[in-house]
Amino acid sequence: MNKIKGKKLIFVYNADSGVINLVKDFWKKIVRPSSYECRLCQTTYGLFTIKKDWKSFIKNLNIETEFLHRDEFEKKYKIKNAKYPSAYIFENGKLTLLITDEEMNSVKSLDEMEILVLGKVNSLSYTKAII
Repeated sequence: MNKIKGKKLIFVYNADSGVINLVKDFWKKIVRPSSYECRLCQTTYGLFTIKKDWKSFIKNLNIETEFLHRDEFEKKYKIKNAKYPSAYIFENGKLTLLITDEEMNSVKSLDEMEILVLGKVNSLSYTKAII
């Protein structure tokens, strides 16, 4: 499949990187799943690894993808006050919000996440730059 040239889809988890944060998030998922703050993580990961269906879905999208924790995203793209989880398009040095935190948090299943992402990727010409 041909990839959309010059654009990258960036998913941002509502979690920070690092071993300590990974352990804290793991325990939240087990002990109090309702307190877990990242719908993107909840729907695309099992306890230990990425779900096979999500991995396949991302592989078959016609756009380059990147997955970052919020601290990595803020450092790399110099973004402050963003809401997570979310997804952005990076094109020509500019970020465009593609999937808001409200949209992502409304998703109840992996199938719904895939439908949301596919619909947004298919409508890229309707987005506006935020920076």
